[in-house]
Amino acid sequence: MRMSQATAAGAHRPAHLTEPRWARGALIAVALGFLGLFLVLPLVTVFAEALRRGWDLYVEAIGEPDAWAAIRLTLLVAAISLPVNLVFGVLAAWAITRFQFRGKQVLATLIDLPFAVSPVVAGLVFVLLFGSHGWFGSWLQDHDLKIVYALPGVVLATLFVTFPFIARELIPLMQAQGQDEELAALTLGANGWQIFRRVTLPKIKWGLAYGAILCNARAMGEFGAVSVVSGKVRGLTNTMTLHVEILYNEYMFSAAFAVASLLALLALVTLAVKNLIEWRVAVAQREPAADTPAPAALRPAMA
Repeated sequence: MRMSQATAAGAHRPAHLTEPRWARGALIAVALGFLGLFLVLPLVTVFAEALRRGWDLYVEAIGEPDAWAAIRLTLLVAAISLPVNLVFGVLAAWAITRFQFRGKQVLATLIDLPFAVSPVVAGLVFVLLFGSHGWFGSWLQDHDLKIVYALPGVVLATLFVTFPFIARELIPLMQAQGQDEELAALTLGANGWQIFRRVTLPKIKWGLAYGAILCNARAMGEFGAVSVVSGKVRGLTNTMTLHVEILYNEYMFSAAFAVASLLALLALVTLAVKNLIEWRVAVAQREPAADTPAPAALRPAMA
């Protein structure tokens, strides 16, 4: 009787659990070893090298004026890029998933363009467009406007490499959700803003937050495009990534690792927020869809 039960249990065992125990253990060990060698060990090395010469030198490297300027510029560029990407990502996802129009596939393809183009090439394009010898260089000089080797160029380069993240996070989500609830709200007399605020936004809020986290992380860690358009001017156009490179090339290893540790710390905070969002999404999926207001809930607001 017990053998028949065990045989029946084995017959119904999922396919991914039929491998021998040693094979599963080996696969887990290889995965953990790979992560430890290529992710955990470099991260530990960054913090160890940053603090190797003591806490006082670490604080001194972080408090140095050029380092502070790089930190402020990095945070400023991220603060400018994120809201712009939020607006563009939501609008692009709304247009692609809710409307049929000529050129829709072209728009979807263009959103993926930064994934295919090297960031260095993107930076070079901005130099060719807005540099002193570029297509618009003479006009910009005549009007005393400076884009390349200044803050606008750094922001433009960052926007180029980050704008797909939010749109690409929302488009498949909104396609999977469909538009039945929006259409129902429309039949109840809701206008576009009411539909977006009370129906669409609650459904996409976690996907939007997840895309914003990825966008912000890329904005703070971008190097290639920013290095081309910034000119690497100390205290003016150096972001944290560029400042780390300059310090390392000047053999100021402790200072370079100190600034790099701040970037690593920001990455860890980003990872923690990302995991929190993923956990919240999993909880929301297990719960009844009470957070998403039913279209009928719009009726009092539209009366």
